[in-house]
Amino acid sequence: MFTVQELQDAAALVHRQMPPSPQYDWPLLSREVGAEVWVKHENHNLTGAFKVRGGVTFMDWVRREYPKSRGICTATRGNHGQSQARAATAAGLLAKIYVPFGNSVEKNAAMRAYGGEVIEFGSDFDVAKDEARRVAIEEDLVFVPPFHRELVRGVATYALEFFTAATDLHTVYVPIGCGSGICGVIAARDALGLATRVVGVVPEQADCVKRSVEAGQLIETNSARTFADGTAVRIPVQDAYDIYAKGADRIISLREDEIAAAMRLYYRTTHNIAEGAGAEALAALWQERDAMAGRKVGVILSGGNVDTDIYSTVLSGQTPQM
Repeated sequence: MFTVQELQDAAALVHRQMPPSPQYDWPLLSREVGAEVWVKHENHNLTGAFKVRGGVTFMDWVRREYPKSRGICTATRGNHGQSQARAATAAGLLAKIYVPFGNSVEKNAAMRAYGGEVIEFGSDFDVAKDEARRVAIEEDLVFVPPFHRELVRGVATYALEFFTAATDLHTVYVPIGCGSGICGVIAARDALGLATRVVGVVPEQADCVKRSVEAGQLIETNSARTFADGTAVRIPVQDAYDIYAKGADRIISLREDEIAAAMRLYYRTTHNIAEGAGAEALAALWQERDAMAGRKVGVILSGGNVDTDIYSTVLSGQTPQM
């Protein structure tokens, strides 16, 4: 999908606006899991999530391909929207961002703080996405899809950093929403010629990706009601599916209780805050800890943007209900 040079060029672009994120082997976490666990801390980025990287590269592409555009329009559950709002505002462009009703209050506030105009529409992300596409055409704005080559090229820079800093990883676990994260990891692995296995992770309540890979074709689900809102997707993206269906070793699904438990495990062993989607990789590793015992493995902590009330519920030992 990309050459090493293309990824290095993207990294140079991203690093002009933010430093590389750290990766740590936390001894208490590794001891509890029973493996050498390396955490890629995308929660330490600007906007608190990995999506900021794709915003940098995508907006650079917009300015080159659509120099007369007055702005962008997109849909999100929060992290993608913060990334696009930040990048568009920095470029002097309008950013219209559609979210479903009931979206994270604190993520909505953050998107507005980054300069985005947040509009609530529809019952879930996929409905909001269709409306954002319609409005982009109607108002002559650049539509930012949830999956695009330039988004993936930017996101892949965290995998380039990770594989360079934490060498010889046996397996890396990656959460999947629309797919830019896992496709970025697969792209970087393949460009570097590594043998690392990549495992995708989804919630049971939003498992269209797992169902699609198992069926060999795209499968939509009727709902995506999970508190891990960053992976609350009903309809898989064909271009992403074409990459992870071939490039991922397997797809794992998680119960809501497992995701909440991983959020608590992160806090107890590293004092890092992980949102639901951000904890999914660790939850999957915990599920497979016997098979991974003694191995060197990586988990992507993709974001830490969780609403206060949800996190309070998790830390109290409960699982948020949607």
